[in-house]
Amino acid sequence: MSRPVTLFTGQWADLPLDDMARKTREFGYDGIELACWGDHFDVAQAMADDGYTEAKREQLDRHDLQCLAISNHLVGQAVCDAIDERHQSILPEHVWGDGKPGGVNLRASEEMMNTARAAQKFGVEVVNGFTGSSIWPLLYSFPPVPESMIEAGFSQFAERWNPILDVFGECGVRFALEVHPTEIAFDIVTAERALEAVGHREEFGFNFDPSHLIWQGVDPVEFIRAFPDRIYHVHIKDAIVTLNGKSGILASHLNFGDARRGWDFRSPGRGGVNFEEIIRALNDINYAGPLSVEWEDARMDREHGAREACEFVKRLDFAPSNVAFDAAFADK
Repeated sequence: MSRPVTLFTGQWADLPLDDMARKTREFGYDGIELACWGDHFDVAQAMADDGYTEAKREQLDRHDLQCLAISNHLVGQAVCDAIDERHQSILPEHVWGDGKPGGVNLRASEEMMNTARAAQKFGVEVVNGFTGSSIWPLLYSFPPVPESMIEAGFSQFAERWNPILDVFGECGVRFALEVHPTEIAFDIVTAERALEAVGHREEFGFNFDPSHLIWQGVDPVEFIRAFPDRIYHVHIKDAIVTLNGKSGILASHLNFGDARRGWDFRSPGRGGVNFEEIIRALNDINYAGPLSVEWEDARMDREHGAREACEFVKRLDFAPSNVAFDAAFADK
């Protein structure tokens, strides 16, 4: 088993796709995971222009790159969030519109439906992304948060995402939520609850990313073992906890890259994630999809980091054994 090693373009959307694709091949990657922002993959264009997805494939073929997933995190965030001025900076103009919250939520939902349709046209079976969450601000229960408010948040998630997932089902595409702070699911318990909210429908699963779990104290391997049939895509991304008695695990309103933070993202292999055990767990569940590097390390040159990360993942991956350990003694 040789899983393709791909590079997610979300942190590279300032570059034109042709430059990004060239760099991705030069770094040594087998493929690319296209972000639905910048000029990397435009959902609206894919829906309006019948030749768009074919041209996009031809563009990647020129660089000998596979594409097995596209990702629309930014629009997905606006489906369930309580909308404020922060969302304008991450949303396409046609989704933001006049900025009135109800309209933004509705247009974001429609765009996610179209993302499924565009993925089908492009020939990919997985869309990674976020869901947003109306109840993330209630994380710390003071003033005391009644359970009814949490239930209402999961009910709202199901109400807004089930129609989107209906379209995913019609298109034969799966949605992979990146379990992440600010989403309806951010750890194992909330991921279980999110699955329950949508009736465990097959269109909804997870984009496994250990970096968002480890700093919370959640064992990424336990996440894989909890959802063996729901790992639809994998991000290779690292993080490290750097608590020194001054800052806390909530990061003290210090931005990423600030050395005073209690935790931060790191280039793969340079943080606290035990990728060896993750590969073994992925082998145990027979995951055969891409290992997609989401490179994010604010204190390292990104081209150095992306090249190093590709080498790291290719050294890291291995196929499981296809024989029982003591099988050699069976005929003795």
